[in-house]
Amino acid sequence: MSTQDHIVRGFKATLVARAIYMVSSALLMFVLARFLLDPDGYGALYWAIGILAIVQLFADVGLGKSVARYISEYSEKDPGQIPHLLRSTIAYKLVIIAIVAYALLLFHEQIAVMLGEPSAAPFLAAGVLYIVVNSFNSFTQVAFQGFNHLQYSAATQAIGGAMRLIFAVIFVMAGFGALGALFGYIVGYAIAAAFGLGILYFKFYRTYDPAEEYEQGLSRRLLEYSVPLTATRSANVVDKQIDTVLVGVFLTPTAVAFYTLAKQITDFVLAPAESLGFTISPNFGEYKANGNLAEARQIYETSLLNTMLLYIPAAVGLAIVAGPFITMIFGADYAGAIVVLQVLTAFVVLQAITNLTSDSLDYLGRARSRAIAKGVTAAANLVLNIILIPTMGVVGAAVATVATHSVYVAVNVYIVHSELSLRLGYLARSMGLICAITGVMAVTVLLVTPMVSNILMLFGAVALGAAIWAVLAVLSGLVDPNEVRSVMS
Repeated sequence: MSTQDHIVRGFKATLVARAIYMVSSALLMFVLARFLLDPDGYGALYWAIGILAIVQLFADVGLGKSVARYISEYSEKDPGQIPHLLRSTIAYKLVIIAIVAYALLLFHEQIAVMLGEPSAAPFLAAGVLYIVVNSFNSFTQVAFQGFNHLQYSAATQAIGGAMRLIFAVIFVMAGFGALGALFGYIVGYAIAAAFGLGILYFKFYRTYDPAEEYEQGLSRRLLEYSVPLTATRSANVVDKQIDTVLVGVFLTPTAVAFYTLAKQITDFVLAPAESLGFTISPNFGEYKANGNLAEARQIYETSLLNTMLLYIPAAVGLAIVAGPFITMIFGADYAGAIVVLQVLTAFVVLQAITNLTSDSLDYLGRARSRAIAKGVTAAANLVLNIILIPTMGVVGAAVATVATHSVYVAVNVYIVHSELSLRLGYLARSMGLICAITGVMAVTVLLVTPMVSNILMLFGAVALGAAIWAVLAVLSGLVDPNEVRSVMS
């Protein structure tokens, strides 16, 4: 099987699973926001999840990504070391998770009081279970990425999303409110983690004959490489979650609901880019090990242009229809999320580039450089949030996110260029053409949107914009219909 065919097959599997995950997430978001929870309850749930995501940093560190990098490398040169790598990683994780979970159990009430929301204490207590199960759920997905068997990673993610939806709705309808929704997350991730660990043991660990000796220094290098990855992951999670936490600290749970809803919509839109980045990144480690950087450059450039061809028009279109979309789908109670979503459409484009680039840098061995960039921009994001949220309200958090992420994306692309020598002129010309197509599409959608009065008309306006985009993309030569048919077949 050719490299392109392998990437396409992995992308399809990841995209299908990501689609299941995101559809289940969208349904959960819709059911909770529209029917089961009021804005205060919705905001309280996701404010607590934002805090738990930050706590989970200490439980996950960078071990998952680190072992994935070494699995990718040693599957080529010494497969017998892989069982040793997996055993070491699981042992390290168990020790670290136990320490973090115990600390959270002891101090959950104090943390809630310190953050100014004592009523969040039950969420943080339940968060002990959330951290344990989600840590192993995430670990198995990343480990399968290292093995370049993305269908298992995809299945684990899909199972987690579907089970989370089912149990969250059941528990909320049983009368447990927002806390019940959190337990739905816990049960869903526990099922996914059990599935992933079972596959990892029976399909991978047991199929390798372990080397007689663990390579000297490999365990140490595993830990050492996890340090910059921990820094990057910490900065990334803080960058993504600290704004939600600070909105809750400075404003109200309802404001958290507005901000969370807008961010969840952008997450849904970003699913294809995340799937593609997750699919192609392990190949860069293999290419670097084999000295085949020209192939890596071609894959990155093609992926980047195809992603921008989709996401620049999508972001512009979403900004135009944000008003009717939110009020018609989620109700007028969430109108405060409209401006936030419009600002965050710029983040959609930036994050699409990040999803393609960040994991690739880890596999290229540039985790330290990315960690420094992410640490600096995450710190800047924290400062900007503290300045802008009290003065601009919830929109200030969105502005801070876009501003700092712009710098991070620029640095990431520069690092990729330093590794792969990207054809900047070719990329600039293609981006200009994509922007021209987007401009034509945007004018049409702007003219149609004021006439939208119901959901069917809204989807009609979106379909019209998509049709114009598709025709212009084909006529300009940016999209080859034959290639599209071959990928879909």
